[in-house]
Amino acid sequence: MTADLGATADRAGIRALPVPRPGPVDGPEQPVLAAPAAVAQASDRGARIVAVAIALAWHVAIGLPAVLATRTQFAAPTVVVGGWVLVAVTGAVAGVRLLRGTPLPPWPLAGVLVAVDAAVFAAVGEQQLFTAANWVWGTLGWFFVLALWGRRVSGLVALLSAHAMIALAAVLAYAPSAADLARYTMYVYGTFSLPVAVFAGSAVIVGLARDRAAAAAAMHTIAAERAAAEQGRQDRRDRLALVGAAAGRVLGELAAGEADPADPEVQRRSVLAAARLRRLIAESDDVPDPLLHELRAAADLAERNGLPIDLVAIGNPPPLPVQVRRRLADPLTSLLADARGWARLTVVSGPDEVVVSLVTPDREGPDATGPPREPDDGPVQHLYERDGDIRWAQTRWAG
Repeated sequence: MTADLGATADRAGIRALPVPRPGPVDGPEQPVLAAPAAVAQASDRGARIVAVAIALAWHVAIGLPAVLATRTQFAAPTVVVGGWVLVAVTGAVAGVRLLRGTPLPPWPLAGVLVAVDAAVFAAVGEQQLFTAANWVWGTLGWFFVLALWGRRVSGLVALLSAHAMIALAAVLAYAPSAADLARYTMYVYGTFSLPVAVFAGSAVIVGLARDRAAAAAAMHTIAAERAAAEQGRQDRRDRLALVGAAAGRVLGELAAGEADPADPEVQRRSVLAAARLRRLIAESDDVPDPLLHELRAAADLAERNGLPIDLVAIGNPPPLPVQVRRRLADPLTSLLADARGWARLTVVSGPDEVVVSLVTPDREGPDATGPPREPDDGPVQHLYERDGDIRWAQTRWAG
């Protein structure tokens, strides 16, 4: 049954979680993966603590008293006691390093344990072969677990099989009876079942914890995206209500005869309301370059109202949030509605900077729209100048 468990674990690719090693966290996907990885590491650390505690406690609490009580009855007491000491020191160092995340090289350590296994079986003698004094029966499998933590379960099964073959050779060397072979079978079953169950079971538990944490993180991410989308939708509704109210006032005044369509101020208000409404519609279009798309919409509306306009784009703008695009485009859209004669709109983009400039002829009188009133302490800065010949406005975002 134990061998079947190991084979099943190998076919499924199950292995104990590798010991986490500190390192930088880079890339946009890392925040999403951080929580599942942390849960998996916490679960794996708990399993490692259990494995180290079982191995050392069994070795000291069960093996040591039996060895000391019968040390004079061994065929080679020095080999048995020396092997116990060597495994205790090696296991303590391996356990400490494993808990700290820096385990010893697995296969050299496993080779030392197998050598001690063979030496102790040869040194205990026939009388102590199946007693607790032959401490390698119950202890060595747990130290195999420490040595191979983070490896495939097939490696542990191979070491335990080697341990069983060494024990069988020792049993057969003493012309065993049927009872001895039955006891050998029970001992091998015990040395296989518990270590393999803990080794494979811990890997399964860690995998389940990681998967559940990943599922929970994905659900939280979806919930956050849904909340952000709902907030964006509400913001668009609010903004559409404001823009619609401005357009409605102009249309209402025209319908009631309170405004003259030939009045330049009424024309300016109409152009501004239409530009804002058009930019709001363009804002939600799925296009590769939303900022240029929104500016082209404003420029297209100005051209339809008879204003010759040049739109020059240099570079490719990086992905920008809607709020940043609004602060880049809105002030210039307002000034464009007041422009006369001609206009030149320029967009210069880089990986971490976007500059939008508008140049129009200056004319006498105060600005109908006034200079941009947005504060300059945010991510988008505004500049505005007029010298009697031209009016120049600029919005600049720096990442």
